[in-house]
Amino acid sequence: MNYADTTNWMFNKFPMYQKVGAAAYKPDLGNIVELLDFLGNPQNIFKTVHVAGTNGKGTVSHTLASIFQECGYKTGLYTSPHLRDFRERIRINGQVIPEQNVIDFIGNNKEKFEEMQLSFFEMATGMAFDYFAKEKVDIAIIEVGLGGRLDSTNVIKPELSVITNISLDHVAMLGNTLAEIAGEKAGIIKPNTPVVIGETQLETKDVFIKKAQECNAPIYFADQIVDCEKIHIESLDYQKFDIWKDNELYIEAVEFPLLGYYQKKNLATVICAIELLKEKFNIEKKDIVNGLEYVVKNTNLMGRWQILGRQPLVIADTGHNVGGVKEIVMQLSDMSFRKLHFVLGCVNDKDIDGILHLLPHYADYYFCKADLPRGLDANILAAKAAEAGLRGTVYESVQQAYNSALNNAHFDDVVFVGGSNFTVAEVI
Repeated sequence: MNYADTTNWMFNKFPMYQKVGAAAYKPDLGNIVELLDFLGNPQNIFKTVHVAGTNGKGTVSHTLASIFQECGYKTGLYTSPHLRDFRERIRINGQVIPEQNVIDFIGNNKEKFEEMQLSFFEMATGMAFDYFAKEKVDIAIIEVGLGGRLDSTNVIKPELSVITNISLDHVAMLGNTLAEIAGEKAGIIKPNTPVVIGETQLETKDVFIKKAQECNAPIYFADQIVDCEKIHIESLDYQKFDIWKDNELYIEAVEFPLLGYYQKKNLATVICAIELLKEKFNIEKKDIVNGLEYVVKNTNLMGRWQILGRQPLVIADTGHNVGGVKEIVMQLSDMSFRKLHFVLGCVNDKDIDGILHLLPHYADYYFCKADLPRGLDANILAAKAAEAGLRGTVYESVQQAYNSALNNAHFDDVVFVGGSNFTVAEVI
């Protein structure tokens, strides 16, 4: 098989959460343990950092990877979902896994995979660990797929665990309250292994403290240790921050190329994590600064307040739950523009009503459905939006909605694309 044949087989053979939702989620580690045994337990060969959380875990993972790259370490990065190409999930020093490695991994193990009835994420996790081991990475940053306790990645023994924050998402599988969801995320806390919590939240703080005590795991709340003060500048290319640690200036005027109001929280989490990792790795201040400033170049991160055009200003962001959308709306409210054109497509298993009630009434909406089974029908989305006081037009595809928004936009307008990873993926 060539690469196209191989990925088609993968997408069609394995239940994929991105396409079918909860039906692909296996709340059990039995399959991944069996798969990794079959592969020779590659996850035990290299060092790891494990990153969970509702929002921000992708950005934190990419930024940690960028810093380790700047330090000269051969750095693996495993994230999900991908936006354009499956290989985005598995990178070493920013470079995606070669097509031939994907072809060989599937070709050599196809019969075993069919016999095991793996999920797509179990298969991808096995591929990532196998590739990182064979390429002898010094460290791999491993992002949790969903939850934590029963996620396929939760078989590693990391140097550090990181949990960014908790918001209501995937409630059918993880729980209906922040405390219940935190309990699932806390499942990545390991015995005698430090854990960084990115955001102190009243409903979840005690859940994390209790789990850490049970595991004898030192626990650190990043927002109580690190403070990132944004320096006001007029730029669409980066934000500038003074970073303070324990009330002392830690890094002055660092340029961070990821835009968005929420990035100051991610930065604090990264700095807290990297300071703890200094105990086991040779990390200098200049490497941290360069890792922050070159994160997009080093890791090819996409979809986080990504600027796709300038006149009109076109922004794409993958925030897709209540917590993520709150941050997006705050960012938009700080901007100056003549009119906002909002290209919106959601999946059918999110808190759609909660999201819609956060969105601004002053925008013109372009409702669409991403091209996957989980996509929410655009007519249903428009009807729900109308109940929330939002008005717009229904389009047959994401591309049609996007093109219409661009055609309607004046040079000093903003076109925003969001609602789901998949809506953003089709535009990018």
